[in-house]
Amino acid sequence: MNIEAGELIFFTRGNPAEEALPLLEIIDCANAVFQNEGKVLFQYGHYSGYTPLREWIAERFNVKIDQVLIGNSSMEFLTFIGALMVNKGDTVYLEYPSYDRAITAMKRIGANVVGIPLELDGVNIERLKKELKSSVPRLFYIIPDFQNPSGVTTSLEKRKEIAHLAQQYGFLVIEDGPYRYLRYRGEDIPTLKELIPDKVIHISSFSKILSPGLRIGFLMGPADLMPKFHKWSEDTYIHPALPTEGIAYEYCRRGLLDPNIERLKTLYRPRMEAMLEALDRNLKGAEWGKPDGGFFISITLPHNIDGKAVRENAKNFGIVLTDGRGFFPDWSGENFVRLPFCALTPGEIEEGIKRLTKAIECHKK
Repeated sequence: MNIEAGELIFFTRGNPAEEALPLLEIIDCANAVFQNEGKVLFQYGHYSGYTPLREWIAERFNVKIDQVLIGNSSMEFLTFIGALMVNKGDTVYLEYPSYDRAITAMKRIGANVVGIPLELDGVNIERLKKELKSSVPRLFYIIPDFQNPSGVTTSLEKRKEIAHLAQQYGFLVIEDGPYRYLRYRGEDIPTLKELIPDKVIHISSFSKILSPGLRIGFLMGPADLMPKFHKWSEDTYIHPALPTEGIAYEYCRRGLLDPNIERLKTLYRPRMEAMLEALDRNLKGAEWGKPDGGFFISITLPHNIDGKAVRENAKNFGIVLTDGRGFFPDWSGENFVRLPFCALTPGEIEEGIKRLTKAIECHKK
């Protein structure tokens, strides 16, 4: 792809590629389900979401339907969890770096947010154990598969250790899994929900595997906790948006979801590989991991680089960067750069990394 010299390349949001959206199939599913179920979908409904979709999720993940709550995106569930499980002043752990909006959600309710340093195979377990000796959290929020923002996947060994510690100390694990389905190489690792189902709330969504505009998230939790979440859903908005849930259910009922996931893997894997290869060819001195899936690769610039200047002057080099500080609860990620590859072509990725390299070289301290 030829890129005009003045055309900006955006290394910002983790949007699905436009060509990833199965628009014709979505339109067909919408027409069919609105014709057949319109009187249900456009009326008041169940406070926990569209029942056929809840049943489909329950069967897919081998849980009871009462353990499934559908909402208007998984991000919404972070506010639910905060309101129901955390009081002002309570300690909450998360990975360091972590999803910026999870950090914001916990800080909004006045939680004491503690970051556990992230390594290439998951959090530093020794640091986690040390923190637990001084303050046991109410929650530990973790994205174990192809983490946003780092791209890191937590190893099975570390998942088992986290599971053991959760049982030993009695804290709840919030497992966020929107990228789990997008593995481009390697083998799946059991979820924390599978390892300790009584201590895990698992949240995910259809945003990365179907459409973010549908705004459909789903939460699965221990049976004893779920009545609180169902009641909170009812008292918050009576019920989530049913028409889009009906579309998603029709899509899944037709058996289209898994083939679409395979199509997305075929689309995204070359983009991930193009970014890794471009980084290896062009960028020297920075550090980055090599993810096996997801949407992101993130780099840490060396100390002799002025990360703030790189970010603020990025447009002068034809790129736009996200402020890496937002991924750290202490706002310390000045030299942290998240690089989404999903919505860019291999040609745009190659050119973008070249431009990023020039920006970095021009801002040495």
